[in-house]
Amino acid sequence: MNLIDQYMQRSHEIIGECTPEEAQYDLNVIECLKKHGKIRKALNQANKKYPKEAINYNDGNINDIESHYFYILNHMEILNR
Repeated sequence: MNLIDQYMQRSHEIIGECTPEEAQYDLNVIECLKKHGKIRKALNQANKKYPKEAINYNDGNINDIESHYFYILNHMEILNR
């Protein structure tokens, strides 16, 4: 398996499967992150727009959520190159 295939397999494991609604939620979070760079603001906006997909966050999990979304953002930028 070449390096690109390994990367794609690992990224799929990290990102995982999602419904179309979850994908729209994630894209909304990412767009807000690009614009404002603040995860809480991004989550609040997405939670209002997609309440069924809302992620509950707190001081204990916000860093993990932020890391996850920045990973997705970086992954999307890599794929666009």
